[in-house]
Amino acid sequence: MIENKKLKLVLCWHMHQPEYRNLQTGNYKLPWTYLHVIKDYVDMVAHLEATPNAKVVVNFAPILLEQIEDYSNQLNDYLRNGTPLRDHLLIALAASKMTLNAEERLQLIKDCKKANKERQIDRYAKFSQLIKIADDLETTNCAMDYVSAKFINDIVVWYHLVWMGETVKLTDKCVQRLIEKGSDYTVEDRRELLTVIADLLTHVLKRYQVLAQSGQIELSVTPYAHPIVPLMLDIKSTHEAMPDAPLPKLDNYPGGKERVEWHLKQGLATFNRFFGFTPKGCWPSEGAVSSETLEILAEFGFDWTATGGSVLHNSLNNTDASGDSVHHPFKIKEADIACFFRDDGLSDLIGFEYSKWHADDSVNNLIGHLEKIAMDDKNDVVSIIMDGENAWEYFPNNGYHFLNALYERLANHPSIELTTFSECLASKIELKPLEKLVAGSWVYGTFSTWIGDQDKNRGWDMLGDVKKCFDKVIATGRLNSSKNKEAEIQLAVCEGSDWFWWFGDYNPSQAVSDFEEQFRLNLTNLYSLLGEEPPSYLIHSFTQGTGEPAMGGAMRQGTED
Repeated sequence: MIENKKLKLVLCWHMHQPEYRNLQTGNYKLPWTYLHVIKDYVDMVAHLEATPNAKVVVNFAPILLEQIEDYSNQLNDYLRNGTPLRDHLLIALAASKMTLNAEERLQLIKDCKKANKERQIDRYAKFSQLIKIADDLETTNCAMDYVSAKFINDIVVWYHLVWMGETVKLTDKCVQRLIEKGSDYTVEDRRELLTVIADLLTHVLKRYQVLAQSGQIELSVTPYAHPIVPLMLDIKSTHEAMPDAPLPKLDNYPGGKERVEWHLKQGLATFNRFFGFTPKGCWPSEGAVSSETLEILAEFGFDWTATGGSVLHNSLNNTDASGDSVHHPFKIKEADIACFFRDDGLSDLIGFEYSKWHADDSVNNLIGHLEKIAMDDKNDVVSIIMDGENAWEYFPNNGYHFLNALYERLANHPSIELTTFSECLASKIELKPLEKLVAGSWVYGTFSTWIGDQDKNRGWDMLGDVKKCFDKVIATGRLNSSKNKEAEIQLAVCEGSDWFWWFGDYNPSQAVSDFEEQFRLNLTNLYSLLGEEPPSYLIHSFTQGTGEPAMGGAMRQGTED
């Protein structure tokens, strides 16, 4: 290696949750946004605050930012004014008396079981005991008639305690006291816990903003509601990496380019409202790219974007230049934007393997890989890009020891430099030319996670139907400006990638059911906003799951086995 030349390493954490609200009522169907705030987003920023010389990129989906704000507002309004809460788990946590019927109690108990058994449930004997009782209740006829308020209160409090970030458990006196108490939680205990949750939600984004202002982190953005941009632009781009994949009946998504531009404009406006500046980089939803996608991102003024390493491999194989490495940014001639490529192997080690190792062993292993890469003078930058939330519940203590050791070791490493994508470009890193970009995503370098099988294609056809209806109604001019805007936002939610991610038999049954049901609700709400009768097919489920994928299906590996 050239003397004094350090290998540039970018750790890019993508923070993203889809819209879980029923936008017509404001009620949340699923609680994952606020649970990931109190567990993951606060832990991730706390680790960076504890290691000021560590640099990373953090990417936020705009629709996630809005939900964090909404949760903060509803909790603070409740605590100050008694305004009703709009999430059933928070309502249960706040309740002063038992008002749930037997069916509602059973559903609440089931929801309080949605946690990692090894790392969250079995870690605490008191909660583990409650879960065992819950298991028995589910299999016993009429058992719900005998479930007491004490049991409900205790299991709901414990559920929130196990979802607390490790940095919160180590520093917050209320959380420590409630864990130590173990049972018999009072209304006062629960209100105090709600206050802790409200405080975490209220301040978490400001903490990231402060680090961005200091230059320690680079904040980047995703199109507003996390759509798969290349498929909205051209459904047939699926065939660039999957030539034989069956496509929906929908020939092309109507007005796709205009919708992509809308998501980018809305995403930038939302990002600017929260953080006060325009970001230089865009992680396109699911790292999904195509030549046309890069052209549009460049037109919007972004300096950089990124995607999966398999996309580069597909593209280089297509141009007979497969000797090149993912450890360089590339540029296609059609677009003035740098494209960085994920090291799928290293990223997947963190996401899928290191949770089973001792923290020191996993950090030593990762750094060993990086040191080998650093020995090759041809390598410029390694990009480790991954989900910033879903991996940590599989690690002991929410990844606390792993992340502490990782940042500390890397921040002080003699031959590895933690940096950001924008700093890489500012250092005049070479942008290698890429003759042709094969459209794909960070998952396998294809779009197979979102299109190409019967259920996913059915989802696209349903989305196409409502978009055609939307266009027809907007053209009549019968909606006022307020309803028009409401319908645009509802359409954006329907266009999100997450619904299609979960369609398919290989996914777990409960997750498929939750997301499929919400997708149909979103479409139904849009028809209603447009003043049109929803199609009868929206009454019926169209996809079921029976699979048991790794990590519950919330993450995928970058390359196929």
